[in-house]
Amino acid sequence: MVASVVEMIGAARAEIESVSPDVVMQELATGEPVLVDIREPIEWEQHIAGALQVPRGLIEFVADPASPRHNADLGPTRRVIIYCASGARGALATLTLKNMGLANVANLEGGLKAWIAAGLPVVEHHADI
Repeated sequence: MVASVVEMIGAARAEIESVSPDVVMQELATGEPVLVDIREPIEWEQHIAGALQVPRGLIEFVADPASPRHNADLGPTRRVIIYCASGARGALATLTLKNMGLANVANLEGGLKAWIAAGLPVVEHHADI
C-alpha cells in the first residue's frame, strides 16, 4: 500500500510528542533542550535564537553517532525539539529521530509560523545588497 504524504504526516503526528510554542519557550528558559531548525538554508532568514540549523535531508546523519556529521548535542537522552515552517516536516523528522533512539524528542506544533503568531521572538537575517 502506498501512503500519501498527508497520511505519513498524520501517522507521524500520532506517534510523536508535539509541544506548543509557549511550552517550547518555557523549556528553552531552562537551558535544557536542543532546538533544531530543519528548514532548508534558503528559509533561514528568520529563526529562533540558539537553534541548531540542520536541513531535513541531513538530520539522520547529524543524529547518528556513527556518522562523521554527528553532533553530540543530539544524544539519546537529551531533550531535542524540532521545528520547521509549519510542523509537517518537523513531525516526520521527529518520528525519524524517535526511531533512531532519541527518547526525548518533540515537534514544535505549528512550526515557526505558530511561534511567530504567538508573538515569540525570532532572529532575522537579511542578505547584504
